[in-house]
Amino acid sequence: MSLLLVILRKEFLQIFRNKTILKMIVALPVLQLLILPWAATFEQKNITLSVVDNDHSSFSRRLTEKVTSSGFFQLTDYSVSYDQALRSVEANRANLILEIPGHFENDLVREDQSQLMLSVNAVNGQVAGLGTAYITQIIQDFNLEIIEEAGYPNASLSKINVIPQFKYNPEMNYRNYMVPGIIVLLVTLMGGMLAALNIVREKEIGTIEQINVSPIPKAVFILGKLVPFWIMGLLILSLGLLVAWVIYGLSPVGDLGVIYLFSFFYILVFSGFGLLISTYSDSQQQAMFVAFFFLIIFFLLSGLFTPVSSMPGWAQKITLLNPVRYFVDVMRLVYMKGSGLADIIPQILSVTVFAVIFNMWAILNYKKTS
Repeated sequence: MSLLLVILRKEFLQIFRNKTILKMIVALPVLQLLILPWAATFEQKNITLSVVDNDHSSFSRRLTEKVTSSGFFQLTDYSVSYDQALRSVEANRANLILEIPGHFENDLVREDQSQLMLSVNAVNGQVAGLGTAYITQIIQDFNLEIIEEAGYPNASLSKINVIPQFKYNPEMNYRNYMVPGIIVLLVTLMGGMLAALNIVREKEIGTIEQINVSPIPKAVFILGKLVPFWIMGLLILSLGLLVAWVIYGLSPVGDLGVIYLFSFFYILVFSGFGLLISTYSDSQQQAMFVAFFFLIIFFLLSGLFTPVSSMPGWAQKITLLNPVRYFVDVMRLVYMKGSGLADIIPQILSVTVFAVIFNMWAILNYKKTS
């Protein structure tokens, strides 16, 4: 125990003497939480639109106004022909082309039907998909309005109103699920990267030789390295939760203690993972690149940006080996759904296994004779 206290005292002295680390611990999470939630949005607004109106009727103008007043589209130009509108798409001035055919109003009034053409720039799949869905819904609403005004027998269709109820996120506000996920990203990034640079830094400056010739057991040495990063991880988590509450007004529906309990095990995982990388690396640069390589994979397969259920089957199986996935799940469950301890026991068991594996591996791989 006394040896562990000596190691801990040494580690904390090194941390407090390094002003760069202190700034990284405090300033970076706050700045990133202030910036990332505003940029990492899945909402699509101001989708650029070019309209080719070959009818110039009251119906075509009404449809155009309905589309542009929805708030999702920004009318960039009225083109006189489809070819001219296509040049707008090629010049990246428009994402969508809505072509209204000639006799649009007459066909609707006399023949009860007409056709519109929608061309979509699919270079950005998200804009193309959401833009198509938005404008299709607007056209359907317009169609029902025309049917109802004409007093056709099937006008009763327009009286069937579907009112979706979004459970746990009634306003479908993307910040409600992105901010908790970004807190996970920050805790993982800071905990993993700082730990990965720790032991290898001692190798570079030569202080590791003094520890190697001392009677400190390997397990005590790794534990002494682990505890400071575990405390820093909890500090970063607390800062993130505070910023989420003060800036975005987000507080967990469930028990805050459940988040801290899960974090107790989770931070051990990435502190151990970082120390494991550090034991393998010969320089801080090498450790940083290896940690960065794995963290990118962990983040992309975490479900933070793309739902795990939308991934291919093989990728979904790989996510089971990704600790970040479990923390993202837990944060969203507790923040939005109010889940309790009993609901997250599978996630706790999973990260506990990861924590044991990474830290035992780091202890076994650390060679006092190196």
